[in-house]
Amino acid sequence: MRLIVLGLALAGAAHAQQASSEARPAKPKWELGVVSLGISQQAYPGSDQQVNRAAAVPYFIYRGEWLRADEDGAGLRTFRTENFELDLSVAGSLGADRGGLRAREGMPRLGTLIELGPLATWKLGDAPGNGKLKFELPVRAVFDLSDGGSHKGWAAEPELIYQRRSAGGWRTSFSGSLVFGDRELGDTFYGVAPRYALANRPAYAAKAGFLTTRLSASFSKSLGRDWQMFGFTRFDSVAGAANKASPLVRDTNGFSFG
Repeated sequence: MRLIVLGLALAGAAHAQQASSEARPAKPKWELGVVSLGISQQAYPGSDQQVNRAAAVPYFIYRGEWLRADEDGAGLRTFRTENFELDLSVAGSLGADRGGLRAREGMPRLGTLIELGPLATWKLGDAPGNGKLKFELPVRAVFDLSDGGSHKGWAAEPELIYQRRSAGGWRTSFSGSLVFGDRELGDTFYGVAPRYALANRPAYAAKAGFLTTRLSASFSKSLGRDWQMFGFTRFDSVAGAANKASPLVRDTNGFSFG
């Protein structure tokens, strides 16, 4: 979900101010609240099963000059110019097999993954429809919180993002990205060690390289000073991916939404 430790990212996106810059009041440095959400997530790119979650969790927003956690993510802004930023950023994803996945039966569970690393952002200027374009390039180390914070590899996801705020107060975002991982991360999702091999699940040595194509869309709208509405959908495809031949790949395409 590209969650910023779950509630942080979704609540941050929800609390993007919707009014025009002339009309909206100055944003406070701190905001505290609760986000209620429901998610149906493809268990992992290539899975034929969904993982469903419903939760109400606290969140915070902090808009400091260098340290921030807001609608654009969470991180430490280390370098900034008018059109370029370099941050130390945080992202992650939900644990994927609570209740079990058929393709991974008897194998180690996929835990809650947290990603830490630098994020470079280039602001590309105006786009059609009164929108803005930007390009992001995160390179992050991946850790499994369900396994004592063990290192699970490295990921990179170059992403082109279009954002627009309408006169009616809607904030929309559309993006396309390619996800790459090292061999260790590929093995986390797609490797099958010989001890876990079955007649219908042969042993498989995962590869480094391209993991998935990702298309995402989200929206948010203010419903008053203290209420926000938001939603998202995401499409993943492992067509042409380095580990498309893994026996753990059961479906080329999949959707997540919430």
